[in-house]
Amino acid sequence: MELFANQILAGIATGAIYACMALAVVMIYQAIDHLNFAQGEMAMFSTFVSWQLMQWGVPYWGAFVLTVAFSFAAGIAIERLLFKPLAKAPVLTNVAGFIALYAIINSVAGLIWDFTIKQYPTPFGSSPFLGSQLISTHQAGMIGITLLMLLLLFFFFRFTRVGLAMRAAASLPESARLVGINTSWMIALGWGMAAAIGSVAGMMIAPVVFLEPNMMLGVLIYGFAAAVLGGLSSPFGAVMGGFLVGIFENLVGTYIPGVGNELKLPIALALIIIVLVVKPAGLFGRAIVKRV
Repeated sequence: MELFANQILAGIATGAIYACMALAVVMIYQAIDHLNFAQGEMAMFSTFVSWQLMQWGVPYWGAFVLTVAFSFAAGIAIERLLFKPLAKAPVLTNVAGFIALYAIINSVAGLIWDFTIKQYPTPFGSSPFLGSQLISTHQAGMIGITLLMLLLLFFFFRFTRVGLAMRAAASLPESARLVGINTSWMIALGWGMAAAIGSVAGMMIAPVVFLEPNMMLGVLIYGFAAAVLGGLSSPFGAVMGGFLVGIFENLVGTYIPGVGNELKLPIALALIIIVLVVKPAGLFGRAIVKRV
């Protein structure tokens, strides 16, 4: 039982990484009904921006705030310049746009900062949290930041006019337009918020996986798995899905012989397939019903 409890705790710490990325994935999905395959690269680029600001002498939290603001503006700019013209295009055209964006951001980051691994600081320290060797103070801080973002999103979408307008634009765009909501700009705000959340995820993840242009590829796949497991229509489900994927990954690696680090990523992909087959809406998502 002690081993089981320890693996659960370690899984929660790992799952906080996936939960951060899953939250950003769900924000984009709710805005445009597509998965953003460049979400990880956008987060990576924002993390490099914060690292560069700190190299120039800006304090950590100052760089944090500036990076979140930069990411929000960049997310809106990407939607306005690239994906707004593709709004009525076929799905495969949007997928091609996401893949092109992925390649462009990855290459530009490598060109500016090269592909060598860089150390990224943590504001929380790396000592054991409450004496536990399984979770560090940084991981505990990351869990707290993730839950805080979830709470802020809950209040934003439940109690603010802009949040309610964004929900209406995402779920019933035709009706939202009839009552005067500018659905186009609501989608752009969704992109900006997703980019900002992704930047926070990148800055929280970088001290764990180190900073380099390819750092987010594996994390993005786990983030997709977490979002699908929790439900692409539910930010709460995305966060819970992240924690569940982290716990599942740890338990499988501990109790199933022969499962090492090499098989953890295929397990995440298998989890996506199983959830899509058994419960396409996810554990906390709602099934979409359309009138025909």
